[in-house]
This record gives sequence, structure tokens and C-alpha cells, in this order.
Amino acid sequence: MLQDQKNILFSSTIISNGTANGVVAYTGMNTAIGKVHAEVMAAKEDEEDTPLKKKIDEFGDLLAKVIFVICFLVWAMNYNKFFDPIHGSAFKGCIYYFKIAVALAVAAIPEGLPAVITTCLALGTRKMAANNCIVRRLQSVETLGCTSVICSDKTGTLTKNEMCTVKFGIVGASHNDFITHEVEEKSYSPDAKIQSGFSTEVFDGSKSYKHMAFVCGVNNRASIDFTDGKFQRRGEPTEAALKVFSEKLGKYDSSNPTVNSQKFPVSYSQNLMAGIETVATLEFSSERKCMSTVVSGYQSQ
Repeated sequence: MLQDQKNILFSSTIISNGTANGVVAYTGMNTAIGKVHAEVMAAKEDEEDTPLKKKIDEFGDLLAKVIFVICFLVWAMNYNKFFDPIHGSAFKGCIYYFKIAVALAVAAIPEGLPAVITTCLALGTRKMAANNCIVRRLQSVETLGCTSVICSDKTGTLTKNEMCTVKFGIVGASHNDFITHEVEEKSYSPDAKIQSGFSTEVFDGSKSYKHMAFVCGVNNRASIDFTDGKFQRRGEPTEAALKVFSEKLGKYDSSNPTVNSQKFPVSYSQNLMAGIETVATLEFSSERKCMSTVVSGYQSQ
């Protein structure tokens, strides 16, 4: 049983935090995901009929019953003609009118109904394609035709699934003196301005800004990569936003040797970590509601 396995990491799962070393034990269809795929394929063969197919089956059953009753009545109404000498015998007369009843049944069956239904679904597919909606199966048109309520979730579909730091604050000389600044939003790009009087002398005038940049960059497991001309994150969106925020603060530190560098990544947090060793990391938990990193060698500048 899967739930009885311990210290097993399944493929296609998302790792939220932490580090580990692993050994591949199963591959392909032998993995848990492979078994799920096999069950899905088996269930696909036994999938339930669509509403239209059910209605067609019900219509076919009803039509068959009606045709049988009408054909039987037509055959029974000609009972007296079974004995007509023209047939030679009553048995041959019975067979003759039975053939007439069968011919009537064949003529009553709507042989063109499947073709008409397929044509209607194809026209529906064409109409959807004209409205930039392409479906792979004709049954999808049928399903949409039977749909009365559509429930959708906007998370990750109507948004960019990205997070950015837009405002931060530092306590001034007193607890009533709270200095706030707004950060220009540019996705995960560190090339952004910090508004509300932020200048290059701020780091020299207040150590709090540099401490904030150090905490946001060091107490963090996310990273920002520059691939194919785009800034992309690796890790949690919240931590990535704080990592980028640390790099944005680094642009205003006059003592940062990478301020004027045109090469990315300009890792300001790595510059702050020079000569500092990470002792331990306490991961985020619902009980502590925070993440902590213990370092040695850090000196307040």
C-alpha cells in the first residue's frame, strides 16, 4: 500500500521546502504515477455514456417497441388472407404477410439518424472554432450543449501566478516615526525604482535598510534565474518576491561593488553573505509561522 511506505518520494509531486538525497527505486509504469495512469486508462474504457447517447438509446428502444407493435398489427390484420388460394397454403400466406411486416419495419428505421447527429456535432465544432474554441472530440460539443452552470477558479488562470514586493517600511528614530517606501513592480526583474525619497545615501544613513536586505536575501531558499531573456523564479513565490526585493535594495547601496555591473545575476544577497557561514535553517511551519536561518560571522555594518 502506498500509504504504508515511509521515506518514499513520489515522482510528479511538488516539494515545498527542505533538502534531501534520494535513490530512484521505480521508473515508468512501475511508479505510483504509472499505476494511476494505468487505472485511468482502464476507467476510460468503461466511461459512462454521454447524455446524447443515452437519449439516442432511449429513443431507439422506444422506436423498436413502436415498430414491433405496428408490424404485428399489420401482420395480424391480414390473418384472413393467409388462407387465400393464391398463396397455395395458409403457411405460405403467413410467410408472405410476415415479409411485408418485416419490410415495413426496415422502412420505419431512421438509418440516416447517426449521420444527421454527426453532421450537427460537426457544425457545432465549426461554430466553436470560429470563436477561437477548438475541441478534440465531437462529444465535447454535446457536453457543452448540456451545460447549464460553469464553475471556474481564477487562481493561476486569470493571474500571472507571481508575487512582488510593492511597499515596505522602517521604524525611524521613535516608534511613531514609521518611514514607508513604495517599490516599483516589474515582476521578478531587479531593475526597479524605489519611490518616496529613497536615495543612494540611505544605506549609509540607516543600517536598517541593509539589515532588511540581508534578512530577505539570506533567510530564503528561492532563486532568480535569467534564461531566454526572462527572469524566472525557482522556489516559492513569496520567497522569490523577497529575494528580488533584496536585489532592488542592493541597487541603492553605494558600497555594493555590483551596483554598476551590467551582467545578471547581480546577487546582492551573495555579496552580503561573503565571509558568513550558515549554521542551521529552521523551515517554515504552521506552528512557528516563520522561517529562521542561523548564521555565523555576521557583523553589523
